[in-house]
Amino acid sequence: MSWTGFKKGISRAGTTLLQKTGQIERTVDREFADEEAKYKIFEKECQALQKAAKGYSDAMKAMTATQGRLADTIDVFYSAADKASESAMAAHAYKRAVDDLDTGIGRELEAPYRTTVMEPLGKMNAIFPVVNEQINKRNHKLLDYDAARSKLNKLIAKPSDDPTKLPRAQQEHDEAKEVFDMLNEQLISELPQLLDLRIPYFDPSFEAMIRMQSKFAEEGYEKLGGVQRYFAENVRDDYAGGQLDAQVESVLQEMRELTICGAS
Repeated sequence: MSWTGFKKGISRAGTTLLQKTGQIERTVDREFADEEAKYKIFEKECQALQKAAKGYSDAMKAMTATQGRLADTIDVFYSAADKASESAMAAHAYKRAVDDLDTGIGRELEAPYRTTVMEPLGKMNAIFPVVNEQINKRNHKLLDYDAARSKLNKLIAKPSDDPTKLPRAQQEHDEAKEVFDMLNEQLISELPQLLDLRIPYFDPSFEAMIRMQSKFAEEGYEKLGGVQRYFAENVRDDYAGGQLDAQVESVLQEMRELTICGAS
């Protein structure tokens, strides 16, 4: 920070302190405050959206990875019992389907999702520090304006013996007001425009996200549906009728009756 910047920082800190104690009047612009509040909500929502979007991508990858480990275990479990059985073939088909889905995550979802969703979100969130810098600059110029106005009013109320002080204070006031008004009006005008552009900006990303999710779900249904042909045709009807539950309970009871599983 330059020496001039350091001195301005000290001066503005003093102005803020005097405003808190009521010695310098604080300018309140309700129109700007309303637009800034809307903008801050938008900023918070975009940051939350980016975090949630990344969480979705991470969850999808974690799900397919976990599904892959589950398929590996099931494949080994059934193959160890009887590789030629329909159950073993179903387990192997399930493993192939899961491996294909895992590969599809990277090909059909991960890269396009990054390009069409994550990158646009990142670019939008990169704008906020720039806008916030302009807001901070506006607030600093407001402090300068309030300080200059207070100084001018004091000289008007109690004229100085130095005749040059009042014209100089008037000039400082006018310059400070001009700079502040320019930044303030720019933000009041452009903050609503930024918010209005969020819908057309995010529309393509939203549509792409829905299409990718739909494609992944359709492929999952198709590939996993193919595994069902290895099961007996009556299995689905038995499951719907609750007969599979009875079968599981029957086998479980047989296990309990084994000596090694009996109560001690």
